[in-house]
Amino acid sequence: MRTSVNRLVATIFGAVYLLVGLLGFAVTGGVSFIATEGGLLLGIFEVNPLHNIAHLLIGAALLIAGLSSVAAARTVNTVVGAVYLLLGIVGFFIVDSALNILALNTADHFLHLASAIILLGAGLGADKRSRTATV
Repeated sequence: MRTSVNRLVATIFGAVYLLVGLLGFAVTGGVSFIATEGGLLLGIFEVNPLHNIAHLLIGAALLIAGLSSVAAARTVNTVVGAVYLLLGIVGFFIVDSALNILALNTADHFLHLASAIILLGAGLGADKRSRTATV
């Protein structure tokens, strides 16, 4: 894992997102499962129980991939990064609507975009094997 950027990024992000998912339940007591407004995690990020479960699932996928192999970590980093990029962009447009089933706020959007940049950067740019042509 020391020599793989993707495994390191996936493992760290996986552990962080698992922790965030668990901590989210501490601030979502009394919040409906898919409420458009939720509790504030760290006083900044809005979450509801569905958002917490999404963090747990994403964290588990990243952690498992990071502990498995470079190929798994690259794939999961790329897929999760692409989803976060989409969510970060779409989030700005759904924030004040009934479609905001994850109780997203502006801080969430920017965090999702930052996560997307790091995950996509690792997934698409790191740990590429150099291929040499054999003649």
